[in-house]
Amino acid sequence: MINFEIAQFVSTKVSRRASEEAQQSYARHIAAALPSALLLVSSNDAVIYANPAAEQFFGLSLPLLLKHPFADLVPFGSPLLSLLVQARERGATVGERDLDLSTPRLGERLADVMATPLSEPAGAVVVMLQDRGLAHRLDRQILHRGAVRSLSGMAAVLAHEIKNPLAGIRGAAQLLEEAVPVQERNLTGLICAESDRIRGLIDRMEAFGDTHAPAQNAVNIHEVLDRVRKVAISGFARHVKFSESFDPSLPPVLGDFDSLVQVFLNLVRNAADAVAEDGGEIVLTSAYRPGMRMRAGPGSISLPLEVTVRDNGAGIPADLLPHIFDPFVTTKLRGSGLGLALVAKIIGDHGGVIECDSSPGRTQFRILLPKARELT
Repeated sequence: MINFEIAQFVSTKVSRRASEEAQQSYARHIAAALPSALLLVSSNDAVIYANPAAEQFFGLSLPLLLKHPFADLVPFGSPLLSLLVQARERGATVGERDLDLSTPRLGERLADVMATPLSEPAGAVVVMLQDRGLAHRLDRQILHRGAVRSLSGMAAVLAHEIKNPLAGIRGAAQLLEEAVPVQERNLTGLICAESDRIRGLIDRMEAFGDTHAPAQNAVNIHEVLDRVRKVAISGFARHVKFSESFDPSLPPVLGDFDSLVQVFLNLVRNAADAVAEDGGEIVLTSAYRPGMRMRAGPGSISLPLEVTVRDNGAGIPADLLPHIFDPFVTTKLRGSGLGLALVAKIIGDHGGVIECDSSPGRTQFRILLPKARELT
C-alpha cells in the first residue's frame, strides 16, 4: 500500500514536472513568434532572455545580449531604466509611448515600451518594445511615393512642352554661331551647353513617367551587389575600402536585375561622394529578416530580404534627413536631387521599402525587398 502511494506521489510529481516543462516550452515558442521585441531583465538589470525580435531590434545575437547589462543597450540615462524601477515598486505594468532609444550604433530607434514585473524570479521584469520608428518610416515611404507620382505627371508635361522648343533654341544658337564673330561664339556655345544640360535633366525626369511594373524575376541580390562593387572600384570609388557581410543562404529577390543595379549603384555613388579620400569605407550587407509584411492592394507582400549600404562619411544634416527621397532635395553642390527620388520609385515599384539612418560617421540605407514567389 505504501509502495503504491509512493508510486502515485512520484507519478504525480513527474506529471506536474512534465506539464511545467510543456508550459515553459509553449511560452518560449510564443515569445519567439511575437513580432515585438521581448526581453526578461533580472533584479540586477541583467538580460536573461531575449526573443528573435529583440535580437533584430538591438542588432545583437542572443549570446551577445545575455552578456550586456540592460543599461548598455539603451541610451545613457534613458527613461526606460526608470520604467523598470517603477514596475518593480508598483508591482504593476507601466509603459510609455514614442520613447527615443536611438544610439550611434543603432541609429534611429523610437518605440512604445511596456514593463511588467514578475513574481518569479524575484525582481525580474518583462520588457516589451514595439518599434514605432518603422511605422513612421513606412509613413514617409507613402509620402515619398506620392511625391514621385506627382513628379511623374510633371515629367510627362515637361518632356512634351519643353523638349521641342528646347531643340529649336539649340538649333538657332548653332545657326547664329556661324554668323557671329569668333570672339563672341562663347555665348552661342553657352546657349548650346545650357540647352544640353536642361535636356539631360528632362531625360532623367522622364524616368519617373515610366509607369510600367518592373520585371518579376528571381534575382540573386549578391550578383547585383558584386556588379555594383566592380563598377564602383574601377571608377568613382577607387579611393574607397569596401567591406561585405552577406548571408550566403539568402533566397532570390523578386525584381528586375538592371533596375536593382541602378538602385545600388546610385546609393554606392552617393556613399563614395560622402566619405573622405583617406579612410573612407563602404559596407554592404545582406540578411534575412522574417516577419515584415506590407499591404499591396487586396493582398500583402512579405519583405524578409534586407540589404544595407553603410558609409563612414560626415552624415546627412538632420533637417534634410526626412526629405532626402523627395525630388530636388540634395546635399551636393552640383546635384540635381533626383537620384534618391528615383531610387525610392524603383524600390516602391518592386513593392519594397527604403529607409535611412544617419549620424556623423555613420550613414546607412536599408532596403527591404520581397523574395521570389512571395507575392500573394
